[in-house]
Amino acid sequence: MDTRLGFVGIIIENRTQSATGVNRILSEHGNIIVARTGIPHAKGNTNIITLVVDTDTDTLGVLTGKLGALPGVSVKSALAKLSTHHEEPHT
Repeated sequence: MDTRLGFVGIIIENRTQSATGVNRILSEHGNIIVARTGIPHAKGNTNIITLVVDTDTDTLGVLTGKLGALPGVSVKSALAKLSTHHEEPHT
């Protein structure tokens, strides 16, 4: 299976309501997460999480679909065009 590097941006509008569910889903998909950064917003109860992932489109869709179904959670993602397992051209 070819995988690609990408990112997932997660905005949590109500940390007390959704953080447990977000962390549970991220733990379930820990095998595709390369890096994770979480930043609490100083004003209000909003948090931002960014992920670097190495995965295929179907698995990314499952992850973002589960996250986006949580109340108060917004998700955006993108994958690179090139596979992480491609061969370099010979010169």
